[in-house]
Amino acid sequence: MKSFSFQILYKSRSSRARLGVIRTAHGEIQTPAFIPVGTQATVKSLTPEEIRMVGTQMFFVNTYHMAMRPGIEIVQALGGLHTFMSWDGPIITDSGGFQVFSLAKDEHATLVKITEEGVAFRSHWDGSYHMFTPECSMAYQQALVSDIHIAFDDCTPYGVSHDDARKSMERTHRWAIRSKEAHNGDFALYGSVQGSVFEDLRKESAKFIASLDTDGIAIGGMAVGESKEEMKQVLDWVCSILPEEKPRHALGIGELDDVFVLIDHGIDTFDCVQPTRLARVGYVYSGKQTIDIQKSLYARDPNPIDPACDCYTCKTFSRAYIHHLFRVRELLAYRLATIHNLRFMHRLIEHVRTAIQQDSFEEFAHKWMQDYI
Repeated sequence: MKSFSFQILYKSRSSRARLGVIRTAHGEIQTPAFIPVGTQATVKSLTPEEIRMVGTQMFFVNTYHMAMRPGIEIVQALGGLHTFMSWDGPIITDSGGFQVFSLAKDEHATLVKITEEGVAFRSHWDGSYHMFTPECSMAYQQALVSDIHIAFDDCTPYGVSHDDARKSMERTHRWAIRSKEAHNGDFALYGSVQGSVFEDLRKESAKFIASLDTDGIAIGGMAVGESKEEMKQVLDWVCSILPEEKPRHALGIGELDDVFVLIDHGIDTFDCVQPTRLARVGYVYSGKQTIDIQKSLYARDPNPIDPACDCYTCKTFSRAYIHHLFRVRELLAYRLATIHNLRFMHRLIEHVRTAIQQDSFEEFAHKWMQDYI
């Protein structure tokens, strides 16, 4: 029996921003919420305890990567993702569609063919041949025993013609129907809205996916090369149509300046690799800017990365020490920077939730972005 529900607790009086709670078999997610990405069933360099410590409620695992390595059957045999990775909180998995299309550009991978049946490709790891269909995507996600699954979609790249975007969107819709038919009702299923940057297609897709009566709705095909203004337009078109009572997830978006745009449009959850990816190359959030901790000006700096931050890194270490770790390529550098960037994101969203509750979200967002570097 499925254990999933979404409840709106409070709506902003001046925007679409809202507070809510998603309830799953593995716990609750207070929304809006930032969802870290654990591509290979791990948020790189951190333990599950550290992930929880920084404020993570749920995180995102990529079905494609699990299928390539170690293999779905191995994770299933070991009890599913929660047992495999020793994480007892909620997990959302994607359909694998985005990776199939994006990783085909890798030197070892080849996008062999897109047909009505699905997508044939060669792995970016070893060149082995695979076929992803809506049915196998659902079977994979069910075997992983994640709490929220995404319907298999054709992720339209940026820059395609209107005709090609329509063909891709219509294929996504047919695959969404097949995904729903193949899906095990014990888990939550989100349909995926596509349509590139074309208003008529995005609105048509939003209406169609909403009509399928899935548990939630994901918005895909964004942050794939379009401008910030185009992304905002897509959100305007789609979110004005989506049903209020269903949770909304924005796939692959989460730069600092995106946060307020997403939440202002009523997005409940969103995932992004940006905070952790930046951390691993020495870029850390501090106040309202992102600093390169490897620069020589931090070599003698006794201050924490962000004096206002309550994370383990900021309470324990100086900028000078973290600068040193990066310069000598010590593994601890990546862990400490990742802990900080994730905690920074979660703290920011905590402040946003408070602002929504106090009907001051627009004021908070304007003031924050006014000083953002």
